[in-house]
Amino acid sequence: MRNSPNLLNLSTDEYYMHMALRESMNAYREGEVPVGAVAVYKDEVIAKSYNQIEMLNDATAHAEILVITQASAHLKGWRLNEVTIYVTKEPCSMCAGAMVNSKLGRLVFGIKDTKYGAAGSALDITNFEGALHRVNVTGGVLEEECLEVFQNFFKDLRKIKK
Repeated sequence: MRNSPNLLNLSTDEYYMHMALRESMNAYREGEVPVGAVAVYKDEVIAKSYNQIEMLNDATAHAEILVITQASAHLKGWRLNEVTIYVTKEPCSMCAGAMVNSKLGRLVFGIKDTKYGAAGSALDITNFEGALHRVNVTGGVLEEECLEVFQNFFKDLRKIKK
């Protein structure tokens, strides 16, 4: 399935981040922390997912991990050096480590995570000097839209807990 990044005059990164945002809304509807991710290989979406930790009872079921697994299956190989992953929030250390270990070509994220982000905010696993692979990282794509989804989710969560 070929995609049209020029649709609506969006940049390629914005186009695919909108797809990741749609995935994050799936998580939101399921009561999961709204993180969505999309993997792109040669202008083709080869994987997409969202956080499913509660649904699967699996602490590793982060959107990024699920997308890495799907992308590897699609490509029939674990090396993702020609793949870009778009994710609505900066990856945690587990996900950033998986990106390094899968030799991901590029990571694009929406909002920074100053407490736990491992792609340059709290830590920088994606560009750790001693690692055998470094991931090309671009942050802040559709940051306001991604932040709004997060803020609304936690606002709704607080209302439910009252």
